[in-house]
Amino acid sequence: MDDIKKAIIGVVTLAITTGGGLLMKNLFEGDEESKPKVEKTEEVAQPNITINIPEQKKDTVVKKVYVKPTPKKTETEKRKDEGLDW
Repeated sequence: MDDIKKAIIGVVTLAITTGGGLLMKNLFEGDEESKPKVEKTEEVAQPNITINIPEQKKDTVVKKVYVKPTPKKTETEKRKDEGLDW
């Protein structure tokens, strides 16, 4: 029986301590839990992303350039360039 009395006294002490704490909270801070909280929400606008793509050219101009081959030098012209012509 002695253990049961100690357990009951402990439970009552805990209940009194908890009740006192809640009473002090309500006295100093007020009853904020009963008041509905109003939250303002604003939608954030998404940034506009603009991608500029240049227009594709439909017509392609191809210019052909003809290069004339250099004429081959003869044996005599080669010797003249080397300076051995006598």
